[in-house]
Amino acid sequence: MLEGKVAVITGSARGIGRYVARTFVEAGASVVVADVEPLDTVTKELTAIEGQVLAVPTDVRDEAQVRELMARAVDRFGGIDVLVNNAAIVTHFQWGVPPWPAIKDMESSFWDKVMGTNLRGTFLCTKYALPHMEARGGGHVVSTMGGGNPEVTGSAAYAVSKDAIRTFTRFVAEEERAHGICVVMISPGTQIATELAPDEARGRMAGPEFVGERFVLAAQAPLELSGHLLELHDGELKPRQP
Repeated sequence: MLEGKVAVITGSARGIGRYVARTFVEAGASVVVADVEPLDTVTKELTAIEGQVLAVPTDVRDEAQVRELMARAVDRFGGIDVLVNNAAIVTHFQWGVPPWPAIKDMESSFWDKVMGTNLRGTFLCTKYALPHMEARGGGHVVSTMGGGNPEVTGSAAYAVSKDAIRTFTRFVAEEERAHGICVVMISPGTQIATELAPDEARGRMAGPEFVGERFVLAAQAPLELSGHLLELHDGELKPRQP
């Protein structure tokens, strides 16, 4: 499905990103994994299934590191076809961990860290991947959707960052349409309990494997879907209705 393609996946040391990296390798892609967390585990997993993999420790908030990430991907594999913007600081209220503070109690440095990772990181990675995609005559930028319940105190920063990325996706999609680059967001489909979740949460919630092939499908989405938030329905990606 993705034979000969090169995919850069941020936030891929664990959780959804780690599983997405595996599904991309299984679909035939060469994969560049990037994260601020150690990448040893995911690299070993991908190598064990004979994946072509490059690990680049990266803080997506740092412009120089992001520029270097994309340069190393091109250096190793010759180009970039797919970018998965998955790196994020995520709220996990459903796991029983202490909730983030209400806005009136939130340190501005914490707000800046969430926005810097989630929104600025998406901007920087997209900015530095696009020229390489244009050079190849097309590509896909796929960002992970997320949200929050306004009735749950502390979810504002994360939800605002993801809503902003949805708007970012719409605008970049139009800027890059003429270059054959499809820019979308993809919904995981449900709340996911990653390997860091407590046993109780993993027992009642879907794991990263639930993500299935939706990111692989998004990396092949036709240009007419560019700019949309996509959901999987009966094996097909469709735009989420307002």
